[in-house]
This record gives sequence, C-alpha cells and structure tokens, in this order.
Amino acid sequence: GQGGLGGVINIITKKGTAGVQGMVAGETGDHAPYLGRASISGATDRFTYFLSGSTSKVDGFPLSDGFKPTVEQGAGYRKNSDKERNAIFGSIGFTPNKDLSLGLTFNYSQGSFGKPGSAVNDPFDPFANPPKYVRVDDYSGISLQLAAEYALTNQLSLRGWVFHNRNDEQDNQYDNGNFNSFNLANGSFQEHVKTSITGVTLQPRYEMGKVGILTLSLSAEGDSWENHGPLTVSANTFSPLAADKSLGVYSAGLEYEFSPLPGLGLVAGYGHYLQTRDELHQDDFSLLAGASYDLTAETRLKASFKRNIRFPSLGDLYDLSQGNPQLAAERSWTYEGGVEQKLPFNSSASLTGFYTIARNLIQNDQATTKNTNLAEVRFAGFEMAAATKYIKNLLLRASYAYLDSEDRSRAGRDQQQYTPGSKASVESRYDFDSGFSPYVSVLYVGNQYFYTKNNISPVQKAKLNDFTLVNAKISQKVLDNKMTLYIGVDNLFDENYETSYGIPRAGRFLYGGVEFRM
Repeated sequence: GQGGLGGVINIITKKGTAGVQGMVAGETGDHAPYLGRASISGATDRFTYFLSGSTSKVDGFPLSDGFKPTVEQGAGYRKNSDKERNAIFGSIGFTPNKDLSLGLTFNYSQGSFGKPGSAVNDPFDPFANPPKYVRVDDYSGISLQLAAEYALTNQLSLRGWVFHNRNDEQDNQYDNGNFNSFNLANGSFQEHVKTSITGVTLQPRYEMGKVGILTLSLSAEGDSWENHGPLTVSANTFSPLAADKSLGVYSAGLEYEFSPLPGLGLVAGYGHYLQTRDELHQDDFSLLAGASYDLTAETRLKASFKRNIRFPSLGDLYDLSQGNPQLAAERSWTYEGGVEQKLPFNSSASLTGFYTIARNLIQNDQATTKNTNLAEVRFAGFEMAAATKYIKNLLLRASYAYLDSEDRSRAGRDQQQYTPGSKASVESRYDFDSGFSPYVSVLYVGNQYFYTKNNISPVQKAKLNDFTLVNAKISQKVLDNKMTLYIGVDNLFDENYETSYGIPRAGRFLYGGVEFRM
C-alpha cells in the first residue's frame, strides 16, 4: 500500500490466552518520574480478551554533565521536556464457528507534553534556527477497529476491517521561554486541532494450490482536519484561526504469490491510489516484484524491486507551523538484494544491500519553516546482522548499517541532512537459572552532517559529533517467578550528544521498578 517508503512495521495485536492472567507494575527514576501499568487477559473456547492501562509522568529529562549551558538552556534538566500520558487499551475476540472470527480493538489516550526547542539563541550562528516555545498542553485520542475474517470455501477467504481514529489537541506556541504569554511575538498561537480518520478495507484471498495465492485489496478512507483559536500577527494584535479541511484516500491492489520450484518463492503486486482534496487531486501506482531462493537448507538468497508512493498526511498539509497544502506525493524506487545464512552453534547472519531513488521527498524548509518537496534524494548502503544462542540462556545480537545519501535537490548539499552514515549496535542478555538477568546494549551513531540555514549563501557544511550510548539493566525474579525486580540505567557513561544541531539529548538516567504477574 501507499505510505511505506522507508519500511513497514507489522503490529500484531495482543490477545488473551487460556485461563486468566494479570499483571501490575510500577517504575520510577531520576527526578521522580513514574510509570504504572496493569493488564488482565484470558480466553475460552470462543472468546479472548485483553485489557491494559497505564499512567506515566516525566517532569523533564536530565542533561549530560558535559552539556555547556547557554542563555536559552541551563544545566540540569531539559527545559520543556515534560510529558504526561494516560492510556487504556483493549481487544476482544469472538469465534462463533471454525469459519468466522471477529475482533474488536479500542484505545484511548490522554496527556500533555512539551517540545524542547533549540538551546542556541544566537542570530549570528549560521546553523541555528531561532528557538520556538511550543507545547501540546492537552491532547486526547481514541481509536476503534472492528475486524472480521471468514472462510467462504477451502480456497476462498475474506477478511476486512473498519476503523475510526479521532484526536483532539491544544497546541500552543508561546512568545517566551517562560511559557506564559502569546501577546508579543508574531506567529504565537493558541490552536485547538481536531483530526479524524475513518476507513474500511476488504481483502479477498484465493489459494489456488500449486498455482499460487492471489490477494485483492480494496480500501477507502476519509480524513478531516479542523482548527480554531487566536494567532498573534503583531504585538497585542490577533487574527482568528479557522480551517476545516478534508481529504479522501482510495486504493486497489492485487498481489500474486507463487512457488514454481521447491525453495523458490516469487511475489508480484500492483496497486493504484487516489488522494482527493480541495487543493489537488493525485493518483499514482506502486509495483512490487520479489524473489527468495533456498540455495541450501541453511542459505537463503533474496532480491526485490519496489516502486512506492506516499501521499502527504494531514499534518504535512495543514499543520499551522509547517503545513503546505500544495505538497505532492512522494515516490521511491528501491532495489534490494541479500542473503540469510544459518550458522553452526545455533547462530545466524544476514547481509542486505539496497539502493533507493526518492523524488518529491517531504522535508521542512529552514528558510520558510514550511514543508516542501525535494526534487530528488538517493540512498545506497548495506546492513549486516548476526545473532547467536550458542550458550544456553545467552542472547547475543549485533548489527551494522552503512548509508550513503545524496541530495540532488539543493546546491551545495551533497548529503541528506541528519542522516547517519554509520550505525552499529550490540546487545546481550543472560538468563541465570536463579532468575537473575543482566542486559546491556551499545549503540554507535556516526557521520551525521548538517548545513547552514537555507537563506545563507554560500552553503556551509558541518558534522555532528559521533556518539556511543550504553544502556544496562539487571532484573531478578522472586516469589516463584511471579515478581520481577529491576534497575537500569540509560546512557550509562553520560554521553553528551545531539541528533539535530542545537537540540541536546538526554544524559544518564537511572530507573527501577517492580512487576508482578499472576
């Protein structure tokens, strides 16, 4: 479908299992945040259920001791980095007979959070944008989905779902770092935003035995955006916000899976998509062709080609600070090939190479602060991964990714801004028979570049500092493994790092908690 330019995450909804299970947990840490979680689940022959709730609050994350205070950001804790969230999630499944299954999922969340701005407030710094004082002072959202799957015959099945998502937000941009005034700065606002997304999808699937599997997908979706509130146009002078926008997204796709020879799998697909909105109607298509071949029982080769698109979202189009209603759809062409290898001693490794051409990529324009389409950006690289469980109870995983990006849209920019050229990770966990489990992870990120603001010529290039993050956690199971006590630390060595210029990230954070299962 449209939207998966970078990749797709497959989310499998939690379901209850036979009997009744429950869990309660609590966690706290540096600067006294809290996290509370609870769930209950179960299943009978025909029903399954899962219900969970959580509440959390963070007053602000700690900065590294290596951070040098500025006029805009002092030492200690990051300004405007607080967040609060309360959520309820539930799923109910019903299987009246062997051919029909029904499922209902719902989710509700409510809270608030700050958006930390730039720590650099220097008009003579060619790389720094002026800080903005933005908060989501209140939000609430609800999502509902009803899904069904029905086997009409042994070969033909039909699944489908209807969904509705609604979100209400109070977005405020203040005119000062004390977050107590909207009256002075041109562009300050108090915006109330309501968004809703409602849609339906149907997917007939026909299994033709040795001839393959054919799947059809039809979907329709309606999205809406409303906002209101005052916008400051000059000192103590306001203009009312009033927008009521809507768009529709429609798609039809066909996918064919076929295995002509033992160990050989082929897939091909085509999809056509339409987005209708007041400013612009767009239609485009996607293509997919892929193959995998088991060279031996331990070695699998794979290759694929994908042409995909992504329509701009409601936020891309209508966000007050960054939205651009004239945005065009993103398009990408991706070529990928790789090998997956099973190794002795319960180990495995993989290597994948890729090359992507992306056009009309949606990025924020630093000069106008609005979203814009980049004519062309290219990405090439490879990913390596390995894992082993040679030693009983020991998990060891490692990966490395190399990415070379090329911005062909803007003069003087030979690489895509804030795109890591190298990323490596290692993680390990050992589960002792006594219930004690130590865990450690290491992440290295390097070769990130950025450029001067768009209205500065000639363009200058700078590099973010490479950084390495180490996280560690130890846990102990007690009371016949019903209770787990744990303590952990993120950024163990208090690395001072940024992923965007002028935006410091969290330093060392110590936390601990308890989880009880029944």
